[in-house]
Amino acid sequence: MTLTQSTDHAASPAQPVPVRAASPLDSVLKSPARLQRLVRGIVADDRRLKKIPDTLNRLLQRAEDAGLMSPVHGFSQQWREEYPELIVLEQQHATIRAECEQLLQDRSRLPDIQALAGAYTRGGIHSARWKSFLFKSGSFVEENCQLAPLTAGLLRGIPGLYTAFFSILEPGQRITPHWGYWKGFARFHLGVIIPDDNREQKCWLRINSDPVANARRDKSAIEQGEKYYWRNGEGILFDDTFLHDAMNGSDETRVVLWLDLARKMSEPLHTLNQLFLGAAHALPAVAAVRRNAVVQRDARPAVKPD
Repeated sequence: MTLTQSTDHAASPAQPVPVRAASPLDSVLKSPARLQRLVRGIVADDRRLKKIPDTLNRLLQRAEDAGLMSPVHGFSQQWREEYPELIVLEQQHATIRAECEQLLQDRSRLPDIQALAGAYTRGGIHSARWKSFLFKSGSFVEENCQLAPLTAGLLRGIPGLYTAFFSILEPGQRITPHWGYWKGFARFHLGVIIPDDNREQKCWLRINSDPVANARRDKSAIEQGEKYYWRNGEGILFDDTFLHDAMNGSDETRVVLWLDLARKMSEPLHTLNQLFLGAAHALPAVAAVRRNAVVQRDARPAVKPD
């Protein structure tokens, strides 16, 4: 895959590892019973439920620092070893693309990203000319799955999948710098329709994964980020809680298959992550996304497998 920055760097002197102060979260990590009580208490309290991302992200960051879950720094070069269940999507790119192209024949039926959940997805990064075709958000959108049954069938075979949709970015559109909200996810993109297979490198995803830069919460730090150029039929895995942006600088539509998967981690973190993800996807706002994402059927036949 093509990245703008080489991963080969000159050796530099070893730097001392800073000593981290102890935190109450450390004792929670070591006690399954305390972890379960923490989950039950937060899920039962609407006010605390809204603070889940900040609370759990701190917990997961400490777990990552302690080696209890594999870190994803910028763009993962080892995703095929860590998430081999995703390889089938690359292998079946032609089938996925065919169903996507059929959907795009009448793109006026496809909802804008910012229309999916009212105020939650209005403005900000969602104000770009950016459409979606949602397969799953917590649970599958069965009406949509019937319109792209082969792709839906592939997605049903992927364990730990919480979100899946065709992300359809119109020509000349940029998704401005922002941070994702959930460190318990790993995000995966499959290049489905990449104009001219990105020969002129006009379609890209950029991430600044430097912890110091991210701690400053300064969006201008994106200029020091690393770029990945999507390719047709190629996948990439990354941690979207780092500052990132994206661009379709071509004069054609760019489509990627966007997945959010539960990150792989040891117990009791795995159970904790599942509990929180289940609670989050049961919220009314997520149910509204599923309702608003339904695309009306037309008379076109489904794509037949080769």
